[in-house]
Amino acid sequence: MSTSVTSLERISIEVTNKCTKACSFCYNHSLPGGGTTWNSESLGTFVNDCALNGVKSVSFGGGEPLQFDGIFDVLEQLNGTLFRSLTTNGLLLDQFFDRLIAVSPNKIHISIHFPDRRDEINRVISQVDRLARAGIRSGVNFLVRRSAIEEAHEGARILRESGIANDRIVYLPMRGDDTPTPLQVASVAGKIPFQSMSCLSRCASSPRFCSIGWDKSVAWCSYTTTRSHLHDLTFRALCHALTDLGLEFCGGTLNETVDYTARSN
Repeated sequence: MSTSVTSLERISIEVTNKCTKACSFCYNHSLPGGGTTWNSESLGTFVNDCALNGVKSVSFGGGEPLQFDGIFDVLEQLNGTLFRSLTTNGLLLDQFFDRLIAVSPNKIHISIHFPDRRDEINRVISQVDRLARAGIRSGVNFLVRRSAIEEAHEGARILRESGIANDRIVYLPMRGDDTPTPLQVASVAGKIPFQSMSCLSRCASSPRFCSIGWDKSVAWCSYTTTRSHLHDLTFRALCHALTDLGLEFCGGTLNETVDYTARSN
């Protein structure tokens, strides 16, 4: 399948594939020794040009964006230009907390990769609450694996009972061989309205969203292997890279319908 560029509004940028957590299932193959092709100047210039051409929000991820040296400069530079969000594993959040608050991102989400680990859940709950008290919109990206559905049920229940409701949780299905069904994700979310990827029940690209990698590769989805290279750091070059670009399915189940209202974050 392919999608032509019409009206990009949201872009996601993996600023590095360096990450001390080094999860074996990471779609970005992030490692402690990972790297990047971005620097703060090139990243800020590119996002600014995208904003001038109608892009309304940018999300920074990785890898671990707090291991990208220029992340604070970029967030400060773009303040007031467009909506700026950050997804982090949280391991460095306490160390950089004051610097993050100073550059005031519009939203920070902290990932829970292992809902069976109560220490990880407790840490993230504490960090999300601390961000909220500091005036930063905060939430959780919650990974759901088919092989650990019961653990996901329990972890999600603890989150919701702590006061972090579904409007602050994005339930992300594992991609690849351990993908849960849409109904399993809905069940983990408590069978009430929840947030997930827009492609939860059907693989499809959105003309409003694209992903740019740490290596400046471009795709309609963060997870697909169908990618094109960004040859110039401009919005025009981004649109050119996306034109007629396909989308290879990255999951394992598409044969169930979600009965509960799902929406992308």
